[in-house]
Amino acid sequence: MKRPMTPYGYAVMRRELRKLKAMRPELAHAIEVARANGDLKENADYHAAKDKSGMVEAKIRDYETKLSVAEVIDTSKSREAGRVVFGAEVKIEDLDSGAERTVTIVGADETDTSKGYISFESPFGRALIGKELGDVAKVIAPGGAREYEIMDVTYLDWESKAKEVES
Repeated sequence: MKRPMTPYGYAVMRRELRKLKAMRPELAHAIEVARANGDLKENADYHAAKDKSGMVEAKIRDYETKLSVAEVIDTSKSREAGRVVFGAEVKIEDLDSGAERTVTIVGADETDTSKGYISFESPFGRALIGKELGDVAKVIAPGGAREYEIMDVTYLDWESKAKEVES
């Protein structure tokens, strides 16, 4: 099953995968050095190096799997005039508090709430998708229902952002 991802998210994940793969020789060397220090049963350096290597390999497999099922979607080419779609940046206003914030609808593997990147699969993302400028989205969350007005919708140039990561 394909999983939607922005070109930027795909590029970031590929960059991280390259970094992890580049660590392999260093990790193998650390294991060899630790192995040379004697009895492996009581060798904390050896076990730490093996654990770190195992974690890196698990992360590599995880990224390879995610990249293999990624469906890269670039919404910068298909403008939908004020409609919230995958990859759109959305300025919203909380109708209860009047607080405004901006969120970007991305794939589940790109979610980063500190950057305002929310998954299209999340309750928040599902409530926003398909709405248009001026519409009100009702989000059912564990803390209760909240309503947000769509104040602005921007379509980002994900291809350009991806090229910045790759260079």
